Amino acid sequence: MNFETPALISRLPRVGATIFSTMSALAQAHGAVNLGQGFPDFDCDPALIEAVHQAMQTGHNQYPPMPGVPALREAVAAKLLASHGMAYCPEREITITAGATQAILTALLAIVHPGDEVMVLEPCYDSYAPNVELAGGVLVRVPLDPHSFRPDFERIRAALSPRTRAIIINTPHNPSATVWSAQEMLSLAELLRGTSVLLISDEVYEHMVFDGAAHQSVARFPELAARSLIVSSFGKTFHVTGWKVGYVAAPASLSAEFRKVHQYTVFSVNTPVQLGLARYLEDPRPHQSLPAFYQRKRDHFRAGLAASRLRLLPCSGSYFQCVDYRELGKPSELNDSEFCQWLTREVGVAAIPISAFHNSKEDQMRASELKIIRFCFAKQDSTLDHALTLLKQL
Repeated sequence: MNFETPALISRLPRVGATIFSTMSALAQAHGAVNLGQGFPDFDCDPALIEAVHQAMQTGHNQYPPMPGVPALREAVAAKLLASHGMAYCPEREITITAGATQAILTALLAIVHPGDEVMVLEPCYDSYAPNVELAGGVLVRVPLDPHSFRPDFERIRAALSPRTRAIIINTPHNPSATVWSAQEMLSLAELLRGTSVLLISDEVYEHMVFDGAAHQSVARFPELAARSLIVSSFGKTFHVTGWKVGYVAAPASLSAEFRKVHQYTVFSVNTPVQLGLARYLEDPRPHQSLPAFYQRKRDHFRAGLAASRLRLLPCSGSYFQCVDYRELGKPSELNDSEFCQWLTREVGVAAIPISAFHNSKEDQMRASELKIIRFCFAKQDSTLDHALTLLKQL
């Protein structure tokens, strides 16, 4: 006897497989070097593995407190104070999350009511728009400058309305690798002064800022910190993206609302990993040395790409490098999505089209004509060298 599955009205009718899953599958099918999805292909520090192992061996394998292991929340608060001069209360203002993506969704579910407007600055990470939709919010898309990918404050000002509940910002920026300046943070603070607009500040690449510059976290600006939920990721910082552990720092009133949702979504996060991270954070040198570590990889990759016909865009932070392929002759006639598929199949290197970081079909079409794609250089030198050998043939 056959039974029919009841029909379902999708909460995300326009969403299919992410571009990252699609391109990674295509890379695997064609044996291509995967510089698309943003994850390292090298191991983390064995000392971090050992710290987690010791926590498991000593019996820390049951539920932790809902907001996170106290030792890890204290370590995060100490890091924020040392890095940005802002004191957060570990007990009331730091929450450990199951990665940054969960943190962003939980933040939106906590602060957005149906019909509230949430502003995103495009291009942006592809989870933002579906998260806003799941929270019942109205997505307001504001383009970054299409040439520099910097915030356009006049456009942001024009998009603000009495219904604006929150703005999501991201620095260092995925996909463009731009980094907000202190002056841009001050401009944002001035723009929001006197409003009740909240900020969700995605700072997962906080320790990947290059050329001697400092990461301008919203935590450095008390006026912004007072209205912000700061999101970061241990997975990005310590090369363990598969562990899916991050944190949110926010004023006590915002943290209290965040935790109301957090306790009914994931409740708590892997206990031994939290304890291992807390122990590992006792030594600040691993995250303090990260800018130099990734700058060397950036410089190596850029030097190799300079010998190709791909035009390099600036890279001030993150572990991404964008390039313009409009000088490649016949392949440059392809839009960015078609070009990435061609590059994977015919050249053997996978990348991500910038248009995938836009949310409307019209914006995707406009972005695809910019002829810009994104590579990830969080790879072993041997992986990068292999990819560069192939790209130089273009």
